Amino acid sequence: MATTFHWMGRELANSDEDKNISRLLGAAFILQASASLTSGLIRDSLIGTGDITDTMTRISNDAWLMELSIAVEMVTAIGVVMLGALLYFVLKGQDMKIALIALGLYLMEVAAIVFSQMALFGLLHVSQESATAGHPENLQTLGALFLEIHEFSFLSVVMLFFALGAVLFYYLFYRSGYLPKVWILFGLLVASLSFIGVMLALFGIDTPVLYVVMLNLPFELGTGLWLLTKGLKNDLRREGQE
Repeated sequence: MATTFHWMGRELANSDEDKNISRLLGAAFILQASASLTSGLIRDSLIGTGDITDTMTRISNDAWLMELSIAVEMVTAIGVVMLGALLYFVLKGQDMKIALIALGLYLMEVAAIVFSQMALFGLLHVSQESATAGHPENLQTLGALFLEIHEFSFLSVVMLFFALGAVLFYYLFYRSGYLPKVWILFGLLVASLSFIGVMLALFGIDTPVLYVVMLNLPFELGTGLWLLTKGLKNDLRREGQE
């Protein structure tokens, strides 16, 4: 009797290659999730909820923290590229077209992340100049503009591309059986709620988008830990008997 494993349209034994890919995928999940969380905590501690003058003063006084936030967010972007490429490689056997669309959405997310950090970099330099000049009105206006561009691109555009891509990739994960289906259903639910929340926000309906999106963190970290410790469950199919 011969039983073989099929993975991504190829016949594979339960080999070290499978385990290495699982570990890389798990590491990518953890890298981008932890980097995004770290960057967000640093950024939010500087931006706060006060008026633009207070925000620019905090940023100017702790410019190195803002630079650190931007640098860590760029690590997030690298993590998203790695994650998207590995997810495509693992899941393209389920449906190559859907996997390719999902990868494209993740790459668009990366472009939006970079754009949002460029706006934050502009805010940093305007804040330093404004603090030196005593916060004149024109620099406050420019700083507020950079902040609005950053918040819109990050909380709306980035999250929109992420949510759409995640729904597609998690759907393929559900079909594959590589991870526990109950866990994948949780990820699908959270990603779908994130997409709905972002869409409502884009139409001017006040929704706690950030809090909904934050629910993705336990899923991504949990998935990463699962893949690092247990790996992917290969889809076992009986080809025949000898």
